[in-house]
Amino acid sequence: GAADELRAAFVADAPSPSRAQRDVSAVLASIGFEHDFEHVTAEGLSLDMAQPATRRAVEFDGPTHYVRGLDGKGPRLNGKSLYKRRLLAKMS
Repeated sequence: GAADELRAAFVADAPSPSRAQRDVSAVLASIGFEHDFEHVTAEGLSLDMAQPATRRAVEFDGPTHYVRGLDGKGPRLNGKSLYKRRLLAKMS
């Protein structure tokens, strides 16, 4: 159905980590949060930094994850980021 098509389009994007995301990953590692960088779940979702065994993840939402609304208010998470958060919430 439509939900399956939306999910397939969502997970098809290749990850493109930013320098800031790499910096966050390095800081987490330096404080002992060992993790996989750009971990892909069995469902096909790419997590910025994850500990698969503990089911913990850190998502870094840099500036490209935000938009301004038509009312000029913002920043607000873009649709793709909101959708990913909903998917992750259902998985937890």
